[in-house]
Amino acid sequence: MSQSFTMYTTPWCGYCHRLKSQLDREGITYDVVDIEQDPAAAKVVETANGGNQTVPTLVYSDGSAQTNPSLAQVKEKIASLA
Repeated sequence: MSQSFTMYTTPWCGYCHRLKSQLDREGITYDVVDIEQDPAAAKVVETANGGNQTVPTLVYSDGSAQTNPSLAQVKEKIASLA
């Protein structure tokens, strides 16, 4: 699958680690941005989550976002972008 989203994350986020592992097993490529290292990225996450820095937040090539999605939700969204 082609890269079609960015995952905003933190190093300590267990949900982020789990989703990354699932995506990697499925061969799904994506960009990863640590919001603790990138203040602009933290603002992107806040905008997508009503002012909260909730991770993982995925932002897709169409500008839409998902917060803490399941692998099935990610695969469904990627398929809709194809």
